[in-house]
Amino acid sequence: MKILIVLTSHNRLGDTGRKTGFWLEELAAPYYAFQDAGATVTLASPKGGQPPLDPKSNEPDFQTDLTRRFEADAAAKAQLAQTVTLADVRQEDFDTVFYPGGHGPLWDLAEDAHSIALLESFIRAGKPIALVCHAPGVLRHVGAPDGRPLVVGKKVTGFANSEEEAVGLTKIVPFLVEDELRAKGGLFSKGADWAPYVVQDGLLITGQNPASSGPAARKLLEALAKG
Repeated sequence: MKILIVLTSHNRLGDTGRKTGFWLEELAAPYYAFQDAGATVTLASPKGGQPPLDPKSNEPDFQTDLTRRFEADAAAKAQLAQTVTLADVRQEDFDTVFYPGGHGPLWDLAEDAHSIALLESFIRAGKPIALVCHAPGVLRHVGAPDGRPLVVGKKVTGFANSEEEAVGLTKIVPFLVEDELRAKGGLFSKGADWAPYVVQDGLLITGQNPASSGPAARKLLEALAKG
């Protein structure tokens, strides 16, 4: 079982002067779900090399047993420092792909031609894909085989407007994940703010927030097991 995890390379939070990137829990939880299931995990990002960590995600309030495991894992951190360049990744080499969030993907992966083509190729090949928190926003330009937006008529979730409002970034982000998924025809639903909530519709698995990253990863493993 070979699983690709795609991370952001974007580190600037709009014009705030603050840093962003990927959210640590959203990498650590799926990383160990996949590794502990015996999968070979490959990490990729648009620019390759070390992707930027959202510094807020490693503050004490947001640490978990799995983020602490990752921080203490020399092999995992070495792998993170050497992510493969996204343009060099081929769908044929993997069984599935997982996109962690953090605010970074809204700026780079949402507009990245390689990411868009990669996600479309996984769907065409009948392979499941999973995206959590802000990462479902990366689907905004992804098309289905029939040429319509991938999310049209599909049950989806992602970082909710109420959650973005709570972190005070509604006016900073380039777009709101919930609004964008609805605008593209997705059947958006959400659970309670910050609680785990995962939706599956066919090959598409989406999770609402950081707490949803582990459950989304396990649902992806279930989908792979069912073939």
